[in-house]
Amino acid sequence: MTNSPGRLLRLSRSRWVVVTAALVLFVAIGLIYSLRAVRHPVASPRSPNSATLSGADLFGHGRELVFRSTVLGPGYGYVAVEPLRGDTPAGPARRFTTIACDRVYAAARTLLCLAAKRGVVTTYSAVVYDENLRPVHRIALPGLPSRARLSPDGRIASWTVFVYGDSYLSTGFSTRTAILDTTTGNLIANLETFSIVLNGRPYSSVDVNFWGVTFAADDNTFYATLSTRGQTYLVKGDMARRTVVSLRTNVECPSLSPDGTRLVFKKRVSSDARAPWRLAVLNVATMQETLLAETRSVDDQAVWLDNQTVLYAMPEGGASAGSDLWSVPADGGGKPQKVLTGAFSPAVLAG
Repeated sequence: MTNSPGRLLRLSRSRWVVVTAALVLFVAIGLIYSLRAVRHPVASPRSPNSATLSGADLFGHGRELVFRSTVLGPGYGYVAVEPLRGDTPAGPARRFTTIACDRVYAAARTLLCLAAKRGVVTTYSAVVYDENLRPVHRIALPGLPSRARLSPDGRIASWTVFVYGDSYLSTGFSTRTAILDTTTGNLIANLETFSIVLNGRPYSSVDVNFWGVTFAADDNTFYATLSTRGQTYLVKGDMARRTVVSLRTNVECPSLSPDGTRLVFKKRVSSDARAPWRLAVLNVATMQETLLAETRSVDDQAVWLDNQTVLYAMPEGGASAGSDLWSVPADGGGKPQKVLTGAFSPAVLAG
């Protein structure tokens, strides 16, 4: 897009502060996970208490929870799996792949891994693995991995990364969100190339950012967060038409329920950078919103365990390099429950 300093100077100062603070916190969380990974480098996951998985072991064995293991030890940072019994891991012990990721997601018989190659200059890549855990697509990423998603059938992949140096941001970073058709290899490297309809009118601005894509079952419709001029919006996208249309404000990192009727998302409820968000669920048809019983600030793109329960990661806290997975009912009732210790970036395989 063409830079427009005159238009940017007319931004509301308070809104600019809010969106800048949001992006700073968004990046800070990503950097924390990156630094933790550096402090605790990964090694081979093979140990007396773990078995190494092939694709045949990972896919097609009932409902399973796939995630990035954050338990300190040989398997730290590797993709792991635990079978699910209802909404609870069945154990007795997690099993590991030989794939290390910063972010991971799985659907149907596809695995998406956002990985870092650390050295004097750290580089990042998105790697798509098939049902045999063979890499079929590898794409260089322009920045720090943040979000990863697949469509329900595993055909369409999306990821968000942080990039630095865009001239319109005094903080020096923004996001890039890409979409890949894993069947054809067609890559949309930057969602910002899509036409935007905001509040019913065509819209273009230098400061547009997208993140947190989630897909419907038709491999064409998606939802995402759009940020511009100090405000976040829920947008509905059409891949065939290469358009996005705004639906409402104050929605971040949406995630569509298995039945396609609701979105769980992060809602900004405070300007306090220590606890800015609450999880909420939005009915797609009625736009009715329900705050969930989790009152802690959740900085994650939640997933759905089933149509009644959502799952999300929370840092363990203190000096720990790990995080835990928690669940909470999607109707606003109940209370949060810890599901799994030492896990991050979860996905639920239906079997």
